[in-house]
Amino acid sequence: MTAPTITLPHGLELPALGLGTWPMDDAEAAVGVRTAIEAGYRLVDTAENYRNEKGVGQGVRDAGVPREDVVITTKLNREWHSVDSVRTAWENSVRRLGVDYLDLFLIHWPNPDQGTYVQAWEGLAKLLEEGKVRAIGTSNFKPAHLDAIVAATGVVPDVNQINLNPYATRSASVAANAAHGTVTESWSPIKPHRMLAEPAITAAAQAHGVTPAQVVLRWHTQHGYVPIPKSSDPGRQAENLAVFGFTLTDAEIAAIDALDRGEEHVTDSDDFGH
Repeated sequence: MTAPTITLPHGLELPALGLGTWPMDDAEAAVGVRTAIEAGYRLVDTAENYRNEKGVGQGVRDAGVPREDVVITTKLNREWHSVDSVRTAWENSVRRLGVDYLDLFLIHWPNPDQGTYVQAWEGLAKLLEEGKVRAIGTSNFKPAHLDAIVAATGVVPDVNQINLNPYATRSASVAANAAHGTVTESWSPIKPHRMLAEPAITAAAQAHGVTPAQVVLRWHTQHGYVPIPKSSDPGRQAENLAVFGFTLTDAEIAAIDALDRGEEHVTDSDDFGH
């Protein structure tokens, strides 16, 4: 089984569900990525800051699937937030991953205190023009951050990856992403785990004969988000991917939407970043 795909603004076909790899180390990532790809995953998410790009690359190679069939995402840290330094970050990541190009390259955090995320975006746009990446995007960008980079360059992000789940539905960020044609990707999509005991979720799970985690992942995909749940367990990986065979009703979606608690537990990207 593989996930359906979503066409990004710059043409990349992005699988509608992927594998997160934080906080795997290299050894765990090598095994976890291999088993995920063998199960049908075609989107793998890593980052410079995860310190596991080498293991992710090893897992992709060990799985034996053609490189062009796997979408590899990685992210750059704040020290590379300049037009020229982004190229260095790209060189470092492709070397660690053991690949010739990146499929999706993201700015990990905007770090507005540093004030150079627009320049970092200009650097990513150059890499895209040169074919060194197939798509570019952001992570943890607020609407104002997105507006700033698009206004400065005219280049829209293919993806904005944000912390999103039924307890934090992030309506303002989702709307801003959509306004730019940017796909919303969800990190930590099924956490906090106590959320899985909510009656709105357990009732839907019982109605469809699936697990509460599968209900939440389906909620993401039916909203058009791309969740990237982390798991190194082959059974759980297969379970997380097997969410496209049922459809939540409008009432079930609305009941899960109503679990939103605002952004009180979401890390403020104006204050935090690396």
